[in-house]
Amino acid sequence: MGITGSIIVYVMIWWIVFFSVLPVGIQSNKEVFKDSIEGFDPGAPKNPKIGKKFLITTIITSILFIVIYYLVESNLLNLRNFLQ
Repeated sequence: MGITGSIIVYVMIWWIVFFSVLPVGIQSNKEVFKDSIEGFDPGAPKNPKIGKKFLITTIITSILFIVIYYLVESNLLNLRNFLQ
């Protein structure tokens, strides 16, 4: 796997994991905004903790990428053999 392919695979895995981690631990503001206040979305989370989720996503993605990279480099995961 070349450097370009590795970067593409890493970024794709990162976004999939990020969207999986994003809704974890979300608390909405529905109790705070019982009356309609203009300019605020009642469904918006109180504290989304984006920085923490970026870090968790990067750690999970790095582990998954290392496993996938090892499988590809050791020819245990070779799609060209499956297609023939």
